[in-house]
Amino acid sequence: MKQLALDIGLSTGPTLAGFFAGPNEAALRHLRVWVGDAHAPTLHSPVPTYLWGESGSGKTHLLEGVRSALREQGALVGWLHAGLLEPPEFDERWGAVVLDDVHLYTAVQQHTAFNWFVNAQTLQRGVVAAGALPPADLALREDLRTRLGWGHVFHLQLLSEPERRAVLRQAADARGVLLGDDVLDYMLHRFSRDLGSLMELLDQLDGYALQTQRAVTIPLIRSMLENQ
Repeated sequence: MKQLALDIGLSTGPTLAGFFAGPNEAALRHLRVWVGDAHAPTLHSPVPTYLWGESGSGKTHLLEGVRSALREQGALVGWLHAGLLEPPEFDERWGAVVLDDVHLYTAVQQHTAFNWFVNAQTLQRGVVAAGALPPADLALREDLRTRLGWGHVFHLQLLSEPERRAVLRQAADARGVLLGDDVLDYMLHRFSRDLGSLMELLDQLDGYALQTQRAVTIPLIRSMLENQ
């Protein structure tokens, strides 16, 4: 069976509270303080934050968690990612700007990102960005690259296999799903290392198990994949 890489987010939407930090506790703690909440409001410091790390380390989850937290506070957020080929102009109503997958930006997207960045700084709005490489190694226009690197920079690490196993077990228990060690081994060794993808797989398995009235087993996983 070939490996799958399910690069789709959780159906409930990523949040900061739902992020299993593991070795990335410093980045999560920083972002929690930055967004604040009803009990600890903040001014959302305009000093930019940049997250970098390989695929599956949680960059997009944290960015979406930041956006979700700000929206709960009533703030509008500008979001630029590599798939947005015709990005809009900067909107002065935005309380913050989020830039995802900056290492993939086209020349047009780099121009937009720089414009958003400058406007956000001028208006004292926050900027949170993420990419696969540290700022110094980004193949971007120099004025954008240097701005991404002058604030808070965090290197995100992948969760270890025991940590991913613990998260999956906890999530399954919360759903009332019994995952045997053989099923966990199968999920961890046959599918993407991306925890978000594994959680989405668990969500799909839970739904398929309910639909077919069967327990979650390796044969069930194979049956679900064959019927997709």
